[in-house]
Amino acid sequence: MKAVVTHAINDFSVVNVDLDPPKAGEVLVKMGATGICHSDLSIINGTIRWKLPSVIGHEGAGTIEQVGEGVSSVKPGDHVVLSFIPNCGECFNCLRHEPYLCRQNKPHGGLLDGTSRVRMNGEEIAVMSFLGNMAEYCVVPEACVVSIDKSFDFKAAALVGCGVTTGVGAAIKTAEVKPGSTVAVFGCGGVGLNVVQGARIAGAARVIAVDLSAEKMEMARAFGATDTVTPGGDSVKEVLDMTGGMGVDYAFEVVGNGKLVEACFKATRANGVCTLVGVGRMDDRFSFNAAILPFTGKTIKGCMYGSANFKVDFPMYLELYRQKKLDLDGLVTRTYTIDEAPEAFADLEAGKNARGVIVY
Repeated sequence: MKAVVTHAINDFSVVNVDLDPPKAGEVLVKMGATGICHSDLSIINGTIRWKLPSVIGHEGAGTIEQVGEGVSSVKPGDHVVLSFIPNCGECFNCLRHEPYLCRQNKPHGGLLDGTSRVRMNGEEIAVMSFLGNMAEYCVVPEACVVSIDKSFDFKAAALVGCGVTTGVGAAIKTAEVKPGSTVAVFGCGGVGLNVVQGARIAGAARVIAVDLSAEKMEMARAFGATDTVTPGGDSVKEVLDMTGGMGVDYAFEVVGNGKLVEACFKATRANGVCTLVGVGRMDDRFSFNAAILPFTGKTIKGCMYGSANFKVDFPMYLELYRQKKLDLDGLVTRTYTIDEAPEAFADLEAGKNARGVIVY
């Protein structure tokens, strides 16, 4: 089968690999669609350190082809969305209603037993985040899939696997945006657009889009932003001016850049919430005056996977899509074949798409 494999930093290609059948507690999925996410690019360029070579891909939907021994939650023929964090239901965090922090989510490059089912030239290679689903087929843990209604298009369903859940969830679950509030979203790429959507769904009165790209900010308006700043201008000053000098109730950093985190924090009002969604380099840092938090009462929150309980949230987001409250179709700017993956990543780096999607 064809798969997108990162061989070394800044070295990836579409190659043929072999796939072993699922073991106990695992399922074989025929992929219908895979989203092109910035986290995939971060493995390619080394921002996220990962075991290489590895099949990348962690945002997708497909059809169950085969199930391993003991699998009971899905059956062949089911349509599923895949989660890059398993939900074991038994670990410390799962028992505390924090499945997005499931303790089985250890980034080792394999499945739950530490090995993968993918072989290249006869040698086992790693997979990204229990999935490695930028491939025609993948074997994944049962704990990483949830059935969905077969009426949903795979392109739309795939996006729920990461970008939509992370962005919308950041607003409605992690930050818990309140109706009538003010919001600023720093970074309006694929995930940022979904933070905008989440803030709109939550009932925010004002959503300010902040980005270096005028095109991205205009795209944010289409998804619910009420205001934009000057590209490359003093975004903090403009956000403060728009809010009478107070700052916003909720600010979101959706890039993963230390300096932008500091700007996002400055744009947050006293007693407001600054939520960090973007994943930056391990050596990047940000800093604040040691007295600023006690004196302002501001809260800094980290957002992992939109605080998702994916077995509940994936179907919920798709239902919002069905009701036309959540726009998934508009996020899919372009589709690609798997052979066009290099072009898809070039377009991602160039900022051409809200989301590019590989369709099989």
